[in-house]
Amino acid sequence: MPDHTLEGGCQCGAVRYRITGLPVMAALCHCAMCRRANAAPAVAWAMYQESQVEFTGSGPKFHESSPGCRRGFCANCGSQISFVADYIPGLIDITIGSLDDPAQVEPTFHYWESKRLPWLHLSDGLPRFPEFPPQPE
Repeated sequence: MPDHTLEGGCQCGAVRYRITGLPVMAALCHCAMCRRANAAPAVAWAMYQESQVEFTGSGPKFHESSPGCRRGFCANCGSQISFVADYIPGLIDITIGSLDDPAQVEPTFHYWESKRLPWLHLSDGLPRFPEFPPQPE
């Protein structure tokens, strides 16, 4: 099995991380909170077990964007790095754009498609979910 170690960090380099193993999932989010937090029309996320992610630099600062949800970002340059929430215990989302080589993690679906900006048209053919994707029972 090939080595699945990825590294990434913020724009200024103060926050750095290393990820070992494959993501639980990778997707594009169209929700308003992600758009605003990243100043982007959609955000690509890769979800990992928290044990797979090691912060090797100064580590992110956290902002509670809504009750039980914390977004990690660099206190120096403001780059958003992560998202953790009480409703997904033990998991952490990492912004794919913060990876040193973001081409290594490809999203496999879109979620919060119901909130997608009407002028954003992506013809990737990936499955789209109006809110969160269906969860296993």
